[in-house]
Amino acid sequence: MRLPATSRLILLALLLSLGIGGLFARSIWTLREEAWNNAQRTNTNLVRALDRSIARTMEAFDQSLQGVVEGMTDPRVMALPLAMRNLALFDSSLRVQGIGSILVLDRAGNVVMDSEQSVPRKANFADRDYFKVFESGAHTGLYVGAPVRARLSGLNSLPVSRAFYDSDGRLAGVAVGTIRLAHFQSLFEELNLGAGGALNLFRADGMIVTRYPFSEEVLGRSLAGTPTMRNMQSARSGIFTGRAALDNVERLYAFRHVGDYPLMVNVAQSVDSILAGWYRSAWLSGSFALVLMAACVGLAVLFARELGRRQEVSVQLQQAEHDMRTILNNLPSMIGYWDRDLRNRFANNAYVEWFGQAPGEMRGRHIRELLGEELYEKNRPYLEHALQGHEQIFERTIVDPTGTERYAIASYVPDMDGDEVRGIFVQVTDITERKRMEEALFEEKERMRLTLKSIGDAVVCTDAQGVVTYLNPVAQRLTGWQGFDAAGRNVDEVMRLVTPDGQAPQTSPLRQALAQKKAVEPTRGVLLHRTSGQRFDVEETASPITDRHGQITGAVAVLRDVTESVAMAERMAHLAQYDVLTDLPNRVLLQDRARQALAHARRDKKSVAVMYIDLDGFKQINDTLGHDMGDKLLVQLAKRLTGAVRVSDTVCRQGGDEFVVMLPSIDTAEQACHVANKIMAACSPAYVINDQVLSVGLSGGIALFPQHGENFDELSRHADAAMYAAKTAGRRQFRLYAGADAQPVLVTQGDVQAVENS
Repeated sequence: MRLPATSRLILLALLLSLGIGGLFARSIWTLREEAWNNAQRTNTNLVRALDRSIARTMEAFDQSLQGVVEGMTDPRVMALPLAMRNLALFDSSLRVQGIGSILVLDRAGNVVMDSEQSVPRKANFADRDYFKVFESGAHTGLYVGAPVRARLSGLNSLPVSRAFYDSDGRLAGVAVGTIRLAHFQSLFEELNLGAGGALNLFRADGMIVTRYPFSEEVLGRSLAGTPTMRNMQSARSGIFTGRAALDNVERLYAFRHVGDYPLMVNVAQSVDSILAGWYRSAWLSGSFALVLMAACVGLAVLFARELGRRQEVSVQLQQAEHDMRTILNNLPSMIGYWDRDLRNRFANNAYVEWFGQAPGEMRGRHIRELLGEELYEKNRPYLEHALQGHEQIFERTIVDPTGTERYAIASYVPDMDGDEVRGIFVQVTDITERKRMEEALFEEKERMRLTLKSIGDAVVCTDAQGVVTYLNPVAQRLTGWQGFDAAGRNVDEVMRLVTPDGQAPQTSPLRQALAQKKAVEPTRGVLLHRTSGQRFDVEETASPITDRHGQITGAVAVLRDVTESVAMAERMAHLAQYDVLTDLPNRVLLQDRARQALAHARRDKKSVAVMYIDLDGFKQINDTLGHDMGDKLLVQLAKRLTGAVRVSDTVCRQGGDEFVVMLPSIDTAEQACHVANKIMAACSPAYVINDQVLSVGLSGGIALFPQHGENFDELSRHADAAMYAAKTAGRRQFRLYAGADAQPVLVTQGDVQAVENS
């Protein structure tokens, strides 16, 4: 079966993209092989160069050691003077780069000759591995020991030694020298193997002599038995890939055994470092290949889709034209198109109802013939502006063929081709019912406006988001906002509510009504005026506004100004506990404070003093100068009494010219007597009232808790009795109650001690 053209095109694109992918894959693999082969060649050359350099050092050093061993067994050399003998033995060793001192040890391991000093340094090396191996007879010839920190120089070194024997073949001593590990490090540092690279020098048995990067912790560590070491011990030289035992990094290893010496050197380059450049190239090339492959397939799919769309377009256009005409013919509005000569090119069926003409009859006719002369002249200014490129919207009254008057809104939309007008789209919609509803709504709104304006409470309306839409005049007066300024603002900004104590903002009941979707019970709060900061005590109720579907469209809050009522209630509460004339606590408040003071005194083991005070000669002032002068005198006296006591003390007016002073939390009678003296001193100076100088005295009595009574009534009676005793004894004095059968004691500044003793 023959495939469709679009399928064949897509198949061809897939084959082409696969070919592109194969070519790029081959190129990427070739690049990898080149990078890998280049790394193998480089590492092989590097390890060969290191092998030669280390072999030369070992060969030169071995020759030096051999010269020392031969000299130690030559009687002629040993017969030379010390200086000549040292020169003969150590001359050649001093010319080898990287070599430390050469020592000659006797069969006990003691230093007997030293290449650096004529008098050998005292040390014993019998514990070293190279001495033990010769002592046991397990090795002859050159021996490479384990890397150590030199006992004499303190440097990390590789000991290399040879033994010499006496004529009987017994061990006579050992010649040992050291190659500084820093010498090998200087060779290694000249090579750059990239990140993760390493250079290692091993003994043939797998012990680490030194490595780069240098780490003293691994010196002398054996890697025998590890896969990488087995590979290096299996051949004289080679190259392989393995994972390091020290750090588990995969590397490319190139290795060689150093000449005929028991040493191995390797160059280890990280596989990731070798292939880092290839990874970048592979990523870029692969991405480019994928883009090309995707582009081939994508272009084929797009082209195939375009072919399919073109086949569908003609069908869709026909269907769209049919659908558009069906939709336009069923719209309640008149829809028409008139060219720039105002001749009709399209009209829907609504024209039959409005003008009694079918769309087919109107095609090609001028709009004047449809509208008639009178209506055409009314509409001509709008038509001319529309032909100049300006959209027109206006209302018009039209009489249909049945004689019914209809309200309509018409829009003329220019059909622009660049700056040129090709015609006009005309839409005419019947708004007769909307007009009727607008009139009814306006009347209803006007009635509501007048109602809200005339009521005495503040009314605030918002939308569903709490944005203010209306304030009545009372609300404007309370908030300080004009209606036009408040409209569009957050209700919390317009109605600034705080708690009745004025300490914190209060949640808006209107917000609660919106959130809870139900009316909120009356809430007391304080409303702050916008500009003056004046505070109004208000009682607010709020309810949500819902549409006919139950959806919240807004909310209304009603605020009743209760400032005067609150002030009156506070005034009445104050008058219930304070004297009207002096604003001092009255007997009701005094008794309440007395109960608290006595309770604290019992708990804290303290005393409470109650003083009864009466003015001397006050009745004469009232009778001669009038009650107004007497009231003013009482007010000044109240201020002097208050100023003479502590803030925690209570000064109370009993009525007339009688006052009570209560001193809570005192320790001794002396304190009460001291306050009595202060009161006498404060109230003795003359009073100036209405330019008249008045002089009055005080008589007072004092009773103490718990000495003179267990409750306030007993203390009051005893203080009153002491006061009458003071009046009887000549007035202008304080007396302290001394018991039912004793005369109250006179209180003065000079006889406090007597008072306490009584």
